[in-house]
Amino acid sequence: MSIWLVGAGPMAQQYAKVLDAMHCDYQVIGRSHRSASEFTAATGKTVLPGGVDAVLQRSVLTPSKAIVAVGAKELFSVASKLIMGGVKELLLEKPGCLYRNEFKQLTDLALEAECKVFVAYNRRYFTSVIKARDLIEQEGGVSSFNFEFTEWSHLYLQSDKDKDILARALIGNSSHAIDLAFFLGGKPKELCSFRAGYLPWHEAGARFSGAGITEANATFSYCADWQAAGRWSVEVLTAQYRYILKPMETLHRIKTGSTTMESVVLDDEIDKRFKPGLFRQTAAFIHGDISSLCGLTEQLIMFDLYYKMAGYKDDKIADKPNV
Repeated sequence: MSIWLVGAGPMAQQYAKVLDAMHCDYQVIGRSHRSASEFTAATGKTVLPGGVDAVLQRSVLTPSKAIVAVGAKELFSVASKLIMGGVKELLLEKPGCLYRNEFKQLTDLALEAECKVFVAYNRRYFTSVIKARDLIEQEGGVSSFNFEFTEWSHLYLQSDKDKDILARALIGNSSHAIDLAFFLGGKPKELCSFRAGYLPWHEAGARFSGAGITEANATFSYCADWQAAGRWSVEVLTAQYRYILKPMETLHRIKTGSTTMESVVLDDEIDKRFKPGLFRQTAAFIHGDISSLCGLTEQLIMFDLYYKMAGYKDDKIADKPNV
């Protein structure tokens, strides 16, 4: 079974490393000569030039599966072309699209073409997360949880990323942490959100907080201050333990009635050999195990959540909050 790997940048190189280890038959589709040359130098794999348009025109048969690892602004266009070209299963790099209206169009297109599309939130497949889910289930489920998605503003100020991508940083980057929090804690049925502050590259806000309750009646809260120190983290509480993913590749816990934090031993060799979570996620997509993959309907619901948390608008201009 041949697979198309669309994209030739750093993320595509990570996928190639996994596909090679799995002995998969795949073809790489690139657009720019520079990224194609760098990809070949790093992986030894030849890149088909000209982008998706050229390859679709030349190809008699399209593969049943494709992995899309292009830039955030190109995700919508590339995924749409692959769906219309007959590909039936896509693993689309996060966040899938930068804008909710684009993602809604992509969802409608995929449903009409009977194409299964999944958004690649690889943190769902961290060894630490798999272990945490297992322990939480054993202990009767989630009582409450909290999470932080602070971004490091000084890195964004130094970034050469497109201004539209920077202006959607909560979806383009912070959604990694937010998705994981609700993947572990449960989907919200009620959410109150607040934002304040202003950043030149993210006019929608600089400080975020909120709280709510999930469909299973677990309470939750979150915060992020993009003008202060911090990092991504998720804490999930059960009747027996507080589980702490900070950093998310690790797992610690505190027993109820104690203040002593202990490390949970992980068999995480696979996350050290490859980009954490990527091997298991890719294997799940290739072998059809979609139980932990983020589907289109789920991501469309999450887009509503991200927009509420960030104050985004589909016209690409966000309302400025009170400073």
